[in-house]
Amino acid sequence: MRKTIQLIHEAVRNSRLPPEFTPAMVNRVLKIDWAGTFLPKHRECNPGGYTVLFVRTALGRYRLKI
Repeated sequence: MRKTIQLIHEAVRNSRLPPEFTPAMVNRVLKIDWAGTFLPKHRECNPGGYTVLFVRTALGRYRLKI
């Protein structure tokens, strides 16, 4: 997880990802296929009590929790 969040931060900072992004965008930029589970798992108010790294801004859209 630590490496993934670092890569997402870097991609936003370098404008490879916009400030608000979708799992598909993250998958494309990081060349992964599991952002669709990673982002919701680590969003605010996630049901599993996982570390909060993202804020869901709309259905299927996220931004970094700063």
